[in-house]
Amino acid sequence: MIPTVIETTDQRMLEIVNKVRNGERLTLEDGVYLYESDDILTIGQLANEVNLRKNGKKVYFIENMTLYFTNVCESHCAFCNFRRDEGEDGAYTLSGEEMIAYVEQHIHPGVREFHITGGHNQHVPFQYYVDSLKALHEHYPEVTIKAYTAAEIEFFTRISGMSTKEVLMALQQAGLKSLTGGGAEILSDQYRQKMKVEKANVDQYLDVHRTAHQLGMKTHTTMLYGAIESHEDRVRHMTQIRELQDETGGFMVFIPLSMQPRNKNAGIMRRNSAFEDLKTIAISRLMLDNIQHIKAYFINIGVQLTQMALAFGASDVHGTLVRERISHAAGANTPEGLTRKELIWLIKGAGRIPVERDTFYNEIEVHE
Repeated sequence: MIPTVIETTDQRMLEIVNKVRNGERLTLEDGVYLYESDDILTIGQLANEVNLRKNGKKVYFIENMTLYFTNVCESHCAFCNFRRDEGEDGAYTLSGEEMIAYVEQHIHPGVREFHITGGHNQHVPFQYYVDSLKALHEHYPEVTIKAYTAAEIEFFTRISGMSTKEVLMALQQAGLKSLTGGGAEILSDQYRQKMKVEKANVDQYLDVHRTAHQLGMKTHTTMLYGAIESHEDRVRHMTQIRELQDETGGFMVFIPLSMQPRNKNAGIMRRNSAFEDLKTIAISRLMLDNIQHIKAYFINIGVQLTQMALAFGASDVHGTLVRERISHAAGANTPEGLTRKELIWLIKGAGRIPVERDTFYNEIEVHE
C-alpha cells in the first residue's frame, strides 16, 4: 500500500504533489522550490511514494571491492585530497601484478564487482590502463569490472590520440563492463572553473556516457554537492542527466555524493547537514523520473542516515566496498566498508527487503 503524503496548506507544494501523482514531469522551477522549502517531511514522503511505486520495498546492495591503481593525477581539483604528483610522498602506481597481489590479500568470497577509479596519471601510456583491466579480468573472470569515470575516459582520449568510442572499445575488449559515475561533480562549466575541475567539461562528461550507452554499456552517474553551487545548479545538473537518459536509457542509478571537508576532524559546520543530505536524495528521486534507482552512499552520509534515506526515496545502499579511499582522503569519518551481514541488517532495520544484486541490478538473492 502506498502511504499518503502529509497534508499541507502550501499551494505550490500541493501543485507539485499533484504533478508527481499524475505522472507529470517536474520542472527546473519545481526542483528549486523543493530545495528552498523546509517541508522535508512532505518532500520525503512524496519521494518515498515514487520509490515504492518503482521498486516496492526492495533495497539493493552488491558485494564489491574498490581498487585504485594510481593516485598520481595531472588535475588539481579544489575538493580532492586523494591525488598526488609523481614522486610526491605517498604517490603510487601499481602494476597489474601488484594489484592482483593486493586483491588476493583482501578479497572475500562472494565479491561480484571491482569498482575501479583513480588518478589521471599522464606518466604512463593508455595501454597501462588497458593492461590493468586485462590482468584483473584474466585472474578473476567471474568478477564484473566497473571501471573509470567519464573524466578518466576523456583523459585517455588525450594521451592516446584515440576517439572516445575507440577508447571504450579497447577497454571493453580488456574486460570493461560498466563505467563508474564519478567525474560529474556539478554539471556547470562555471562551477567547474571556480572549483578548478581540471578535467572533462560538461559536454565531454555527457558525451562519454552517451557513447558508452551506444556501445551497449549501462552506466552510473553522480552529483557532488555541498560546495559553492546554488540549488538551481543542482537541479540543472539533474535535468541534464534526465535529458540524456531520455535519449539513451543507459543510466542505472543516480548517486548524490555529499561533499567531504578534506579533514576527518572538521566540525559539523564544514559538513553538509543531515537535512540537506536527505532533501537532496528525495529531490533526486522526484526529478529523475526516468532512472530506476537513487543510491544512498553510506561512505559520505554515514550508516544511520543511509538507513533513514530509505524512507526518502533511496533504493540502493551501494556495497561492501572493502577499503574505500577517495572520500576518506577527503575527510569522510565513516566506515571504509561494510560486511554483507551489516548491509542486510541496515536495510531490514528500515523495514525494507534486502536484495543482493549484480552490477546490472539482476537479483542474486532476496532476503525476506
